[in-house]
Amino acid sequence: MTPGQSIFVAVLCILVAGLTVTLVKLLDYLRRKDAESEARRILEQAKLEADNIRREAELEIKERDIQQRAEREAEFQKIREELYQKERALAKREDELDAQTEQLRKQERIVETTQRKLTDRMDEVTRRKEELQKLLDMQRQVLHKVSGLSREEATKRLMDLLEMQLQQETGALILRYEQRLQEMCREKSRDILLTAIQRYAAAHTAETTTSTVDIPNDEMKGRIIGREGRNIRAFEKATGVDVIIDDTPGVVIVSAFDTVRREVARISLNKLIADGRIHPARIEEIVLETQQELEQHIRNMGEGAVQEVDIRGLHEKLVYLLGRLHFRTSYSQNVLRHSIEVAFLAGMIAEELGLDTALARRCGLLHDIGKAADHEAEGGHPKIGAELLKRYGEPVEVVHAAIGHHDDLRIENPYTVIVAAADACSAARPGARRETLERYIKRMEELEGIAAGFPGVEQAYAIQAGRELRVMVNAKETTDETAAKICRDIARAFEERLNYPGEIKVVVLREVRHTDIAR
Repeated sequence: MTPGQSIFVAVLCILVAGLTVTLVKLLDYLRRKDAESEARRILEQAKLEADNIRREAELEIKERDIQQRAEREAEFQKIREELYQKERALAKREDELDAQTEQLRKQERIVETTQRKLTDRMDEVTRRKEELQKLLDMQRQVLHKVSGLSREEATKRLMDLLEMQLQQETGALILRYEQRLQEMCREKSRDILLTAIQRYAAAHTAETTTSTVDIPNDEMKGRIIGREGRNIRAFEKATGVDVIIDDTPGVVIVSAFDTVRREVARISLNKLIADGRIHPARIEEIVLETQQELEQHIRNMGEGAVQEVDIRGLHEKLVYLLGRLHFRTSYSQNVLRHSIEVAFLAGMIAEELGLDTALARRCGLLHDIGKAADHEAEGGHPKIGAELLKRYGEPVEVVHAAIGHHDDLRIENPYTVIVAAADACSAARPGARRETLERYIKRMEELEGIAAGFPGVEQAYAIQAGRELRVMVNAKETTDETAAKICRDIARAFEERLNYPGEIKVVVLREVRHTDIAR
């Protein structure tokens, strides 16, 4: 390259560099101009938005002020209306007071008039009383002269004489009529009871529901148990009983609280032993068949009892419960036969007294119906029976006889007394119920011993043949609340530890005594 060319290239490079620097500065200037204009635009927009927010805030404040003024105006209007109503009520009250004042003035005038009349009448009565007193004084003076006694002496002597005569005559008359009435009542009640018992002579041999099943040999025990106990488990599950197999030869024991369930189990086990095929499927088949047969047998027993006593219109559920009583015993006495006997005795007693014999028989037959369901509900059989009879539409007399035949409440119905008497006669027949003296004493001692074992109990007494227990607790060791808990705990202990007919009433007594001596 020649020197001239080099110089030209250098000049050209210098010119290009200068143009480049100038172009860069121009672009930077333009960029700053754009940024400034953008900043101004943003500031102007921010000012506009601030003005808008300020105007909106002012409008909101004005609207809130207007709303508050309207609310205050409405409240003031409501207060003005209330004041107006109160003013009207006060004005009405003033009018009523004015009317009452005018009425009182009228009554005062009437009272004044009446008082004047009464004063005149009292003056007249006083005048006549004085005249009568004068006449009495004159007669008294004449009597004193004739008898020679003062007024006080004559009055006292006459009153003493009259009192003595009246006491003697009254006492003699009362004793005479009391004795005569007692004799008449005793003779009449004896005649009625003897006549009823003589007219109805029922068999009252004791029947028990057996819970043992005889087996031909010990090999049958193994077949009843089955492989790994599957047969006995299936039988217990199907019947709801406990099967006890021990070392006693030739006997299997069936245990259950429900007598009907136990009877189903007994009959089913006898059928299985006779059939010889003992396996779970056959057990279920036999148990189901036996249950159906026994259900029908229970209904037949109930219908037979109803027909025997000649009662109509009885609910079918009550007929079924009567049939269940055939499998219930009380002190070895069959409850169904006992109920039929009470029905006939009650009807005969009612006939002697001139009452409704059909209603009396109905009361007697159903008085123990609660025993057929006492294992399914809480409470004693009188209460359960009364609830069942009320539920199935029985008359009030029948319901009251069921709940009151054990004297658990005040007797308000003659049929209740009749059923109670017939119940006592049926239970007291020789041989009807069996309980030895030793067993009776042992039962009383068990009741008292269980109660005496609770803390705070000082004494316990079994009364009413074990139907009620009176418990005395120490007042210093117990409070009213703990006494109530002791009562409940004793009742629960009886339910868990004892087996007894009916129900036992527990009464806890807590007495506080304070003694001081005045010297």
